[in-house]
Parts: sequence; C-alpha cells; structure tokens
Amino acid sequence: MQLHYKQTGQGPHLILIHGLFGSLENLNVIARALSEFFTVTAIDLRNHGRSDHSEHMSYPLMCEDINDLMIQLTIEHAIFVGHSMGGKVAMQVALNMPEKVKKLVVLDIAPVTYEPRHDDVFLGLNAVTDSNITTRQDADNNMAEFINEAGVRQFLLKSLVKSDDGFDWRFNLPILQSKYCDILASPTGNPFSGEALFIKGSNSEYITEDMREIFLKLFPNCKAKVIHGTGHWLHAEKPIAVNKTITDFILD
Repeated sequence: MQLHYKQTGQGPHLILIHGLFGSLENLNVIARALSEFFTVTAIDLRNHGRSDHSEHMSYPLMCEDINDLMIQLTIEHAIFVGHSMGGKVAMQVALNMPEKVKKLVVLDIAPVTYEPRHDDVFLGLNAVTDSNITTRQDADNNMAEFINEAGVRQFLLKSLVKSDDGFDWRFNLPILQSKYCDILASPTGNPFSGEALFIKGSNSEYITEDMREIFLKLFPNCKAKVIHGTGHWLHAEKPIAVNKTITDFILD
C-alpha cells in the first residue's frame, strides 16, 4: 500500500491525518501553521486522495500503512495530529505502537464505536456516480436532494475530479460504503500513557460527557479542550484558535 503524502516545513516530525471522504488538502490550514515549527508530513489514507485503493479498510491496516510510510521516510517517531477518522487512525498508532508517538492530538472524535450517521451522504455520493453529470454544479444539484448542508456538499466536491469518462470520486466509494462498519469501529490496543490532547467543537455531537471514562481508560494522561462556536469541522471554522491550541500543547 503506497500512501501519497506531502512534506513541508522543518524541525521535529509531525504526521497529519485527514478524515473520512477527505484528503491531505483538507488540513492545509493546519499544515501551514505547524510547518513553521515542524516537518509536517500530511498523508492521504488508503482509499482516499491520491493514495492506493484497496478492498480492505480497517484501523489496524491504516496503522500498518502509517508505520510503513514512517519506515520509508526514516521517521523514527513523530507527533500525530488527526481529525475525525484520521484521529482514530492516530489513536490506533498510539495504542499499538506507542514508541512511534511523541505526542497525540485528536480533533473531534472519540475512541468509541459510533452509530451510522452518513446514510444521506452515501445516497448523495451514489446519486452523482449513477448519473451522467457534465458539470460540478450537476453533482451539487444531485447531492442536494439528499444532503441539505451546502458546506458538506462543498467539502465532498473537493474530491470530485474530471476523468476521461466525465467525473469520478477520488476516494474509493464502493469500499468506503461496504467497510463503513469498520470505519465506525473504535481503535483498539493497549492504553497510551503519553501526552494526548482531544479537541472538541462545542457544537459537535461526536464527543459527549459520558465518554469521559473511555478516554481516561485508554489515554490516562490526556487533556481536553473545547473550541467554542465550532462544529465537527472546527479547524475550518476557527483555524487560528485550533492552530494555537495544537501548537501550545505540542510546544509546552
């Protein structure tokens, strides 16, 4: 499995991991800020962006992909920053290979198994795939029948690319849909005793108070921070506040 990546900056290594349906470009606002202090390696996870596609999709496999890339780039250990599904991948690395993780930062996701919450998204994405669209506006119109939020549609459209046959999704939609239960699953492994920071958007429902014991069981040395006035895409809504929170924690 060959992962596509982009390296910027200089200094200690930091690995940056995007969420479901995303790509490394989605976290550019974080990469730019952190590259002032670190060598940032932003990656496309398997079945996303420009990375290889596979019939398999699980957190242990994505953890192995990260390890293989670190060996390829001769990165002995790194700070990990991940958003949403990418946060779960970062947690999996910390729980399975703690010696690889200097510090862990997770944006708006918990180490739990979630209930399905992307049914409308899959319907919208498949509506685009199943139609003969000729423009990106056609794709947006098709998705709008199932996805009300314009911001979510614009996020998804970033992964729509023109091909010889029209338009295609960069991510591997059939596999993401068939392996969706594995994506909803919690990361697994031994408790990580290193420093960890979990950052929540105040308006997001991905992290709730009743998850506190789960966090402390797996990450006994963790801290929490809430970015007020933000939802699940907190880094896009308040990038300055999010970047300062990440940087302050890492450089402390």
